[in-house]
Amino acid sequence: MADTKANKSKKLRSPKKINPEPETVGEALAQNEDQGYWRLTDDEVLLRSPEPDDDYKTSDSWRVLRITSEFVSGFDDLATVTRGVSIFGSARTKPDDHYYKMARETGHLLGEAGFDVITGGGPGIMEAGNRGALDAGGTSIGCNIELPMEQEPNPYQTRSLSFKYFFVRKTMFIKYSNAYVIFPGGFGTMDELFEPLTLIQTRKIRNFPVVLFGSQYWRGLLQWLTSTMLNERMINPDDLGLMYLTDSPKDTVDFIIETGMTSGNGNGNGNGKSS
Repeated sequence: MADTKANKSKKLRSPKKINPEPETVGEALAQNEDQGYWRLTDDEVLLRSPEPDDDYKTSDSWRVLRITSEFVSGFDDLATVTRGVSIFGSARTKPDDHYYKMARETGHLLGEAGFDVITGGGPGIMEAGNRGALDAGGTSIGCNIELPMEQEPNPYQTRSLSFKYFFVRKTMFIKYSNAYVIFPGGFGTMDELFEPLTLIQTRKIRNFPVVLFGSQYWRGLLQWLTSTMLNERMINPDDLGLMYLTDSPKDTVDFIIETGMTSGNGNGNGNGKSS
């Protein structure tokens, strides 16, 4: 039968083949070779259930050696960083955005003050922080991470590291930072915010400045923490004092300096406060 407008509309298109989400390491590895939408990361391989017939070199025991080597490499590369300040925020922020400009200025002031600026090494706020530090002639460090969709390192780094495992990378931020500056961002930024707050609250690390930059952006979160979390007694009033809210790059740097966080690897003594 010849195709006409009438019968063309009745023909069903073949459904596009969609690869199911892999259930085991073996299935994920096989699907990754297909170069489709799925791109397997080392984090996912580690956290997925192994197959019974996995050989030793793909087992969790073998993988521990790779994790260890990534820790050793990170410690070696960052061993000289004693005045680190980490800047976090969205990778989606564009160079003409207000917060990009503020992050760049913050990085510049930190560099001028002799701090080593550390970021996630990608675009957006991370790029802005690295760019500002480089503008000031300071140390500009990027700790990049392997992602399913490639994240290219920004070009404003004096030292660039690459990590396969998120938890190894997060350890580097905590260990070599004397303060965190948190600009507006998404889920990843929330993770980076609550990680140090949890460690400080539980006294796994000493208190160090956690600065929230952008009062308009963070106001809703702070209101919820107060009206809901604090009201339900899930946190103590003092826990809200672990964050310092500001809209000024200069105030950010002054606060970090005033709290005495200017020396010693990792985190030192000091008291954050909220404005």
